[in-house]
Amino acid sequence: MCGIAGLYGLGGRLDADPAVIDAMCQRIEHRGPDDRGVFRHPIGHIGMQRLSIIDIATGHQPIHNEDRTVWIVFNGEIYNFRDLRSELESAGHIFTTHTDTECIVHGYEQWGEGVFERLRGMFGVAILDLAQNKLVLGRDRLGKKPLYYTTLADGTLAFGSELKCLAVVPGFRAKVSSQATHDYFALGYVPAPASIYEGVHKLPPAHVLAAQHGQVSLRRYWQPVFGPKWTDDEPTLQRRLLEQLEDAVRVRLVSDVPFGAFLSGGLDSSVVAALMARNMAQPVKTFSIGFREERFNELPAARAVARHIGADHTELVVEANAVSTLKDLVWYFDEPFGDSSSVPTYLVAKLAAGHVKMVLSGDGGDELFAGYERYAKYQKLLTLRRSSLGLGGPLLRTAAALAPGTLGVRLRRIATRMALPYPDDYISSVALANSDDLRLILAPEFQRADPYSSIRRHFLDANIPDPMERILNGDMATYLSDDILVKVDRMTMANSLEARAPLLDHVLLEFAARLPFDLKLRDGKLRDGKGKYLFRRVAEELLPASVLNKPKQGFAIPIAHWLRHDLRELMRDTINSRRFAERGVFNVEGVRLCMNRHLAGTHDNSELLWLTLTYEMWAQRFLDQADGLSGAALQSPAASLIPA
Repeated sequence: MCGIAGLYGLGGRLDADPAVIDAMCQRIEHRGPDDRGVFRHPIGHIGMQRLSIIDIATGHQPIHNEDRTVWIVFNGEIYNFRDLRSELESAGHIFTTHTDTECIVHGYEQWGEGVFERLRGMFGVAILDLAQNKLVLGRDRLGKKPLYYTTLADGTLAFGSELKCLAVVPGFRAKVSSQATHDYFALGYVPAPASIYEGVHKLPPAHVLAAQHGQVSLRRYWQPVFGPKWTDDEPTLQRRLLEQLEDAVRVRLVSDVPFGAFLSGGLDSSVVAALMARNMAQPVKTFSIGFREERFNELPAARAVARHIGADHTELVVEANAVSTLKDLVWYFDEPFGDSSSVPTYLVAKLAAGHVKMVLSGDGGDELFAGYERYAKYQKLLTLRRSSLGLGGPLLRTAAALAPGTLGVRLRRIATRMALPYPDDYISSVALANSDDLRLILAPEFQRADPYSSIRRHFLDANIPDPMERILNGDMATYLSDDILVKVDRMTMANSLEARAPLLDHVLLEFAARLPFDLKLRDGKLRDGKGKYLFRRVAEELLPASVLNKPKQGFAIPIAHWLRHDLRELMRDTINSRRFAERGVFNVEGVRLCMNRHLAGTHDNSELLWLTLTYEMWAQRFLDQADGLSGAALQSPAASLIPA
């Protein structure tokens, strides 16, 4: 695991200060504190910060081919590198290291840009092809590893694992995008390929960028396929799923450094930890955190799993210094990020990093196997729409007008969704803010008539006939890649910790996509053991009943409480400040109304206020401070983790 950065001259030659690549690497030193390497050539400069996991002795990057005409920097891990190496050695390629990185170099020689389709793993890759005067960038299928790029006015293409890299390049312009700002407040993240800055892009997952002869092209090399469906009987598919899960875990156990697992006590991380225990000679090192607030504390469940699998378990009840932690997170995310579960992710990564350098996580199970409650709700919405012959919405609106309190609110919300076309009827249920919210808190320049224009296309794949599977596909392309995986990457890398996600193994994903949907969500239910139906049947072979029967909880923090207590003064000072009023982004009176209602306890506006607070703190850190986007060297913020 590393961070990478580079510059390439689109005109055929790079005119850049040799010190710039070092400054870019220094900005992401937290991603790889073990080593730095750079390569400079008249057509381009590439560099990396290395977190040494495999081949510690000879894995220094950049790495080159036999005649030094192809150079690479690489962030990630390739799990089938031994098989690739054997195939490439049989084809005559000569290896000088034992690292997975070198397989990509020789693979590029052998297969060109087709090498990415052969990689099983997570990666952000930059290849400098001197013979063809060409730069190639590649990103893994689901976007586990990040890669940003931009083209400057002088014809330089700059790229890096984080936006911080680009900010130190002379000529970089940090103009905030009004569309990206709107999307952030609607969704809680900035969806790819956009970034918060105009003209700065995320390389989309499963894409290759090629720059040559002044031209830049993008090509998609992979996408999930949901058919044809497997026709085996249920016991056979259960056995095959267990085999796929076990293989996905097993290939991720290759490491030359100590490793362990995040264990939240939920189903997904528990299955991963149990499969690790089945495939390791020594006890699995597991890490869990909890909060004093009972409804946010999953430590008892995590403890039960750890005992069941014989883990070497470490847990901690934490009290986060909310103000300091929030400031830390803003620095590491680079752009506004509104998922408050980044806080516990950061804290458990900090805990684990004190013991190991790599962990396996349970991310991805809900998207693969339809585990979120919203899928069951949407399936019921579709059923209601079909069975009511289009009259369900009007009838619900009438009932809502007669129903008291929260029931009336719920009925009105369902009726509103039923009146929307697909896929807005789904997206509206997962967006963090609706059009009314955005009109209340945002200045007119940042409002949009179409709140979902940036992500709607991901839910419209005509090759997927089942609307529920189109929803899964859309969530994988948006929420999973731009929220969940961003959160995990930044929060683990903030602590110089590598995270591997076996449930997002693309071989496993391709198998799971072809499972009949009824083996994921059965009868539209999540309770009584029917959510993640087949996955849960596999889990019954591995886990105690207490975990299998535990209600889904999620990895969350008491954000509403924090905003009324720990973060109260910070929030009030921020929202009442002159800088906030002059930012030009907010409808200040609307935001203050939200805040006052929340503090009075009459409304729970925690999501809107968290989005507002994190955006303004990001703006203060990266737009207002003199060193936020300058070439000045920055120190990573100290972590805030206080044992209770």
